[in-house]
Amino acid sequence: MKIFWTEFASQSLFEIFHYYKDAAGVTVANRIKTRIFIATRQLSKQPESGQIEITLQRLNEGHRYLVCGNYKIIYKRIDHNILITDIFDTRQDPIKITRSKK
Repeated sequence: MKIFWTEFASQSLFEIFHYYKDAAGVTVANRIKTRIFIATRQLSKQPESGQIEITLQRLNEGHRYLVCGNYKIIYKRIDHNILITDIFDTRQDPIKITRSKK
């Protein structure tokens, strides 16, 4: 299975990186980004390893998530591929996870 990222998920990760780059430095920002990428690797062999994302169940698209630090890596399986749809900061209001572009 191959792992693909939506533009929305890539933008979320970009924003996280730049926030931490400005707030804590490049080293911290790179560490967070790297941990998120490493966490997604398991999905190519174990696509069902994440829990079902209850807040997105109404979409009926099989969204699941992995937790990495303060972030949920939201993904879904499409045929024989994995699509990362969002990187969501769990310190936000959970209702924000239903924002558009999933």
